Amino acid sequence: MTSFDLRRVKLRPGEEYRDEVEVELPAFEFGGQRYVTVPERVPAELVITRATTGTAFSLGFGARLHGPCYRCLDDAVLDVSIQAREYQASAPEDEELTTPYLVESRLELSDWARDAVALALPDQILCRPDCAGLCPVCGRNLNTEPHEHEDEETDSRWAALEELRGRL
Repeated sequence: MTSFDLRRVKLRPGEEYRDEVEVELPAFEFGGQRYVTVPERVPAELVITRATTGTAFSLGFGARLHGPCYRCLDDAVLDVSIQAREYQASAPEDEELTTPYLVESRLELSDWARDAVALALPDQILCRPDCAGLCPVCGRNLNTEPHEHEDEETDSRWAALEELRGRL
């Protein structure tokens, strides 16, 4: 896991520190599926700005995720661009003025990056925008084998309504 030791940086209010860091992004689960970042280490820009009341952190990077498509379970690739910001007050009176990624004097970059990627993901990760998914009857991939089933078995409990529909 990647972390950054803030003791390396001595900033006075109004000063800024910029650095290019490599952040390790471990695989994670989203919607019960495993997604892997390729490559596992991504270059990121870390900006630390000291204010009179605290410190502002900014992390920017791009990541490419590989995993299953939500509809058809084929391979899906998703590129995400991340610009995440956090703030840590010097004397926090409220939990909202702290960042969970600052542990003692270390900024946990991998945890922050993983959470930022998870927040940037769409509701459904698809192999392509027009993915047809799997056939609900036979389970075949409708993208590679588009088909329809002729023999639909109806539930016998609906037979009376089907007869009524035929009369109308």
